[in-house]
Amino acid sequence: MTSTRISSLIAGLAVAASLGACSGMTPREHSTAVGAGVGAAAGAILTGTPGGTAAGAAVGGVVGNQIKR
Repeated sequence: MTSTRISSLIAGLAVAASLGACSGMTPREHSTAVGAGVGAAAGAILTGTPGGTAAGAAVGGVVGNQIKR
């Protein structure tokens, strides 16, 4: 793994961990946060770029949000 890919993965996991610490979320908010975290991790792994991480987080957040609709 390159240092960029590792940095992107760490950033995605940090976002997921910080969002996981929130309490009092509705099920829809929780699904959105989990989707964003998973999407960020997937984007980091698949692309290895910060842009890919951000895009993965955005797509994952939208998917997570729509699941609990």
